[in-house]
Amino acid sequence: MSLHDRAAGERGVSPMLNWMKSLITSREPIASVLFVCTGNICRSPTAEGVFRSMVKQEGLADRIAIDSAGTHDHQLGQRPDPRALAAARRRGYELGKLRARLVEPEDFKRFDWILAMDRRHLEYLESMRPADYRGHLGLFLDLAGDGNGSDRDMPDPYYGDPGDFERVLDLTIPAARALLKAIVERGKARSSA
Repeated sequence: MSLHDRAAGERGVSPMLNWMKSLITSREPIASVLFVCTGNICRSPTAEGVFRSMVKQEGLADRIAIDSAGTHDHQLGQRPDPRALAAARRRGYELGKLRARLVEPEDFKRFDWILAMDRRHLEYLESMRPADYRGHLGLFLDLAGDGNGSDRDMPDPYYGDPGDFERVLDLTIPAARALLKAIVERGKARSSA
């Protein structure tokens, strides 16, 4: 037993470290996540880029599938809005490789977390949700909710100014952290069951 292992065991964190190590060394997928907004050029690619970065930092990039899509086909194939790209880049997130796509029924087979940016998107997704879908379909900001009934809709920055894109990032970062925590906790519960 190494000195590090002994010290970790003495602090009572050895079981958690072993579980995290098993997550990283295993190649089995633990989750798949789809972020959805209107055109897939502002909010959902921002959420995808932020979440992808957090997942990579935790060593889980090959274990969690991540994508984004839109409910409308106005910008199919386009890169994210230049203001979204600039705001993300200023904070160290890269969105440039992303391209807008339309959400499709097949996504309910591919993703076990489908997260809408606002209530309109959620209503749209609920209308196409198959009866046998067992994943999580909900609002992205609900994951970081404060429980006091505050606005759960991610504001649409498209018709705003660059500051509105910064606000989207301000809301996205804690919600993405909460999502990653929820996925890890669910994975831990599954592995101990």
